[in-house]
Amino acid sequence: MAQAIDLPRNEDGIATALGVLKQQFGDRFHTGQAMRDQHAHTTTYIRAQAPDAVVFPTSTQEVSDIVKVCATHRVPVIPYGTGTSLEGHVNAPAGGISVDLTQMDQIVCVNNEDLDCVVQPGVTREQLNTYLRDRGLFFPIDPGANASLGGMASTRASGTNAVRYGTMKDNVLSLEAVMADGRVIRTAQRAKKTSAGYDLTRLLIGSEGTLGLITEITLKLQGIPEAISAARMSFPSIDAACQAVMTTIQYGIPVARIELMDALNVRAANAYAGLDLPETPLLLLEFHGSDNGVKEQAEMFGSIAEDAGGTDFATTATAEERNKLWKARHDLYWATLQLRPGAQGISTDVCVPISRLAEAVTGAQAKAEELGLLAPIVGHVGDGNFHSLVLIDMEDAGEVARAEEFTAYLADEAIRMDGTCTGEHGIGQGKMPYLVKELGAATEYMAAIKGALDPHNIMNPGKIFAPRGGT
Repeated sequence: MAQAIDLPRNEDGIATALGVLKQQFGDRFHTGQAMRDQHAHTTTYIRAQAPDAVVFPTSTQEVSDIVKVCATHRVPVIPYGTGTSLEGHVNAPAGGISVDLTQMDQIVCVNNEDLDCVVQPGVTREQLNTYLRDRGLFFPIDPGANASLGGMASTRASGTNAVRYGTMKDNVLSLEAVMADGRVIRTAQRAKKTSAGYDLTRLLIGSEGTLGLITEITLKLQGIPEAISAARMSFPSIDAACQAVMTTIQYGIPVARIELMDALNVRAANAYAGLDLPETPLLLLEFHGSDNGVKEQAEMFGSIAEDAGGTDFATTATAEERNKLWKARHDLYWATLQLRPGAQGISTDVCVPISRLAEAVTGAQAKAEELGLLAPIVGHVGDGNFHSLVLIDMEDAGEVARAEEFTAYLADEAIRMDGTCTGEHGIGQGKMPYLVKELGAATEYMAAIKGALDPHNIMNPGKIFAPRGGT
């Protein structure tokens, strides 16, 4: 596991920028320790590195003004959404200014006929879907946490619906962004496709704030399905559950969600959410379409899963029952922490080709057992992506070392299987050691792009690539 490394600080530049921004933003500019610590909080093992100040802009122009001041004085700029990222993305290893975008939370417009909308980066996915409900529309990307859409674009989020609706890169039409010199660009128009020049939209998606600050997002929307049905099925083993997933995908059944919970997660969900599921590996699914369509999809899956050894097949189209199941799934982080009270959860994810999924998951379980670790596994397995939450005592150096060995094993095994060290968490600080292993010389070209667009390395420095100075 990568550690937070302190980078050289530009003390004079930071001091000057603080004075200028204080004058410009008044009570929306904060240097108090509590506020700074909050904006360095990471839901991971990585040591927090607080910024020198936090500023709350309300418009693209104000973001541009902030970046221009920081560019002039070569001061780091760290974007902040809701703070739900998992790999140290919001840390400030060289100090600088945390730009909190939560007050940029306006839904600018919704184009019903075109099935798209324009939002500011502080809008959260739940806020957007609540607004869209009466229009018969929804935004499908669901990473679990009520993340901001700007943060979701910056980390190329995906989540439970990705198997049918894709990830953020598939659902963003255009971005407005403030670049490292403070200039504002728009990467594309609202058309559903374009061949006009380089695809800057997808260059910025997943760039984790290292190239620019996203200030407006044009998103694709979907019509709320006529019918939604959920299903669950228990399996005697992880291998059997993964085989059912692989066959379901190969048959082309258009599942909207297909989630795997191992026996430990099912036990945790039962205790935390008051469920009574069989405490064996479980697949939780959702089908979208017409009444007849979702019924047919569920029946086809049930037949496939039964052949793989599945039992206790149950379906429901009742919104209350569906929501109860999915809330239990979304609350798994908190539920699994109760498996070992007092332990800290280290969340990591990998993604492999679906044909290697069973091997990858069972290998991860065997490795955790070998190392004496409690590491429940859950996954968006329709696209080969799974997560492990390692529950460890951070005061036990030996246990921390074994957890490091486990997370390194997962990343290395995923890469060996032609997969990736991260399906959706991103690189941040936590996964930097594996990026070169995965992509080799391609990372040199990434670094060259970073150097060209941000020559003074002020945009979220110390993320994705090996830490360097430059401010």
